[in-house]
Amino acid sequence: MELSKFCYSSLVFLISGIVLPAVVVAVGINYGQIANNLPSPDDVVPLVRSIGASRVKLYDADPKVLRAFANTGVEFIVGLGNEYLSKMRDPDKALAWVKANVQAHLPDTNITCITVGNEILTYNDTSLNDNLLPAMQGVHAVLVNLGLDKQVSVTTAHSLAILETSYPPSAGAFRQDLIECITPILNFNVKTGSPFLINAYPFFAYKANPKQVPIDFVLFQPNQGVVDPDTNLHYDNMLFAQIDAVYSALASLGFKKIPVQISETGWPSKGDEDETGATIENAKKYNGNLIKLMSQKRGTPMRPNSDLNIYVFALFNENMKPGPTSERNYGLFKPDGTPAYPLGFSGIEVSSNTTTPGYGGNVSVTQPATSSTGYLSISSATERLGSRGILSCVCLSWIALALRS
Repeated sequence: MELSKFCYSSLVFLISGIVLPAVVVAVGINYGQIANNLPSPDDVVPLVRSIGASRVKLYDADPKVLRAFANTGVEFIVGLGNEYLSKMRDPDKALAWVKANVQAHLPDTNITCITVGNEILTYNDTSLNDNLLPAMQGVHAVLVNLGLDKQVSVTTAHSLAILETSYPPSAGAFRQDLIECITPILNFNVKTGSPFLINAYPFFAYKANPKQVPIDFVLFQPNQGVVDPDTNLHYDNMLFAQIDAVYSALASLGFKKIPVQISETGWPSKGDEDETGATIENAKKYNGNLIKLMSQKRGTPMRPNSDLNIYVFALFNENMKPGPTSERNYGLFKPDGTPAYPLGFSGIEVSSNTTTPGYGGNVSVTQPATSSTGYLSISSATERLGSRGILSCVCLSWIALALRS
C-alpha cells in the first residue's frame, strides 16, 4: 500500500462533535502483536499515520516493525521482555542485545527509549525485582559505551498497583514494601534523565465498583468533579487524579522533577458479563475524549504546564491474549484495518493474515521470539493486587461521596 494514497495533512479527527487537526495531537500508541491475524508491519505504517500517531511503543524490538517504520520520523519505545532481565547483568549479552535490537536500526528508525521489563514490581517475584535495576544499568552502560545514551533512554513501566494510596491525589504514596526497590530505580531515572512510566486504567476502578464510581468521571464526560481537600485542586476525571497521585508519591520520596509518562491507558470495547462498562460506546468516549484532551495541551491540575505524554492502549484487538474477553478488545482497530468503533478515522484496507505472534528468528538473547511475557495480560496486574485493588474501598467511597454530594 502506497503512503501517497493518504492525504495526511488534511486528516481531521471528529470526536464528540469537535474537529481536531491530526497534526496537533501528539498521539502515542501501543503496538502489541499477541495475535495471529494482524496486518504486516508495512501495512501498519499508513494505519499509524491515519490516527496522527507520532509515537509508538512496542513490547519487544521486532525488526520487521522497526524496518517498516524507517525514515518515517515516528518515535519508538522498544521493550526488553521480563524473561531477559537476568541476562542483561552480563555485559556481553547486554551489548549483543543493544547492537542487534537498537543500534542496528539507528538512525533510520527513531528509537528513543528502551523499557526494561513491564510491571515487574507488582509480580511479587523476588528474582525479577532483584534483576530489574541491574538490567537497566547494564543496558544503559552499553548505550554509553556506544555513544547512544543521549539519544536513547532506559526506563521501566510500572503498574498503578505500586501505589499504596492514590486518593486524594495529594496523598499519593508508594507501597511501603516496594519503597526499597523503587528508590534506587528513581535515582537511576534522575541520573540518566529517563522518564517514570506508569500504566493507568480507570476502567479497572470502575469495573470493580460501578455503583460507587460515576461513569462520567472515568470517561472524561461532563461532571461536577471532586476537590482534593488538601490542595483545593479540582479534578473532573480519574486519570488526571491518578497521574497526580503518582506525582505526589514521587515527591514524598524527594523526587519532584522526574517526568511522568502514561505508558498505557485505554478502555475495552467488549468484555465478559462481569466486566461492567466494557462496551463500544464507553471505549469510544474514553479514547475519543482522551485524544481531545491531549490535543488541548492540557496538563493535570497539579502539573498544568506539563505535556500529557500518553500512550493509548492499543492499536489492534489481539486475539491470542489470555484472560477475560476484555483483554482481546482494547484495540482502536480490528485486524483487518477497520476501526473497532468510530473515532473519526477511516482505517485502511489490508491483506489477510500476514503475521504471526511476536516475530520469527532464533530464540536468543539478541532476538527474543515473542512479545514480553509481562505484557500478556493487563488484567493480571489487578489480580496480583489481591485485597489491595486498584483503589481502596475507603478511597472509592470518598470519590463517590464527593461526586454525589
